[in-house]
Amino acid sequence: MPSVLPSGFKIRALDLAEIGLTREWAAAEGWNPGLHDAPCFHAADPGGFLLGEIDGRPVGCVSAVAYDDGFAFLGLYIIRPGFRGKGYGMALWDAAMSRLGGRNVGLDGVVAQQGNYRKSGFRFAYDNVRYRAIGGGPVPAGLIPLSDVPFEEVNTYDRRHFPAPRPAFLRQWVSRPGSVALGVVRDGRLIGYGVLRPSIDGFRVGPLFADEPEVAFDLFRGLLAHAPGAPVFIDVPDGTANPHAPAFAQRFNLVETFRTARMYTRGRPPLPLDRVYGVTSLELG
Repeated sequence: MPSVLPSGFKIRALDLAEIGLTREWAAAEGWNPGLHDAPCFHAADPGGFLLGEIDGRPVGCVSAVAYDDGFAFLGLYIIRPGFRGKGYGMALWDAAMSRLGGRNVGLDGVVAQQGNYRKSGFRFAYDNVRYRAIGGGPVPAGLIPLSDVPFEEVNTYDRRHFPAPRPAFLRQWVSRPGSVALGVVRDGRLIGYGVLRPSIDGFRVGPLFADEPEVAFDLFRGLLAHAPGAPVFIDVPDGTANPHAPAFAQRFNLVETFRTARMYTRGRPPLPLDRVYGVTSLELG
């Protein structure tokens, strides 16, 4: 790796119109990004998507999303083929970590790269497992459109399952084109919700939060029903994090496609992971 990068190398923030570039690169890596994620990602932290350029030519990107003063998430770390091993990736990484300061930073990394992430101060928490299902089937009784629930109630429920408030992101995430968001209300109280969104290959589910396993099962069935015959992918915390995960995978005959290592710089946030059946996004946590 060169000790000095070319003078034409610069790092800058992507604007909303440019974030779609990260989707193209993520698709080329086989990560199956959502089709309409860009406005939601930008809403989470407008300055949190960094691009490395050489004389105006894009060579790599990384997201460094600061949710609040205490929590952040790092993702979309991609260096284009032909520019790898030249120091651009480390420069982007350093810029991202510098931007996030002393926050507790999370990431979902390739399992084999855990050693490298540890060198930057990250500690392993658990695996997230990506599963594939095939959509179809009936919609269970008792599910309602999430839009029927006041947004503040959805936001409050979401906050119990995520390390930081994210209302600007969430408001867009549950209402993107082609997406389906469902909830379960019992005794006037939201006890679970899930979102299905279109992706490059089929659909992705996330988040899927539920107070009880059967509520999660019903929500997932309902989301599958809106994607008949299509592949549907969901990222589930492993059984060490959510003890209900093995039964969930068995119930739907889910097929594991790969795993990522969830890691944090300051330790795993105190969340009820036994109620997290689907991660919102491996890019933003």
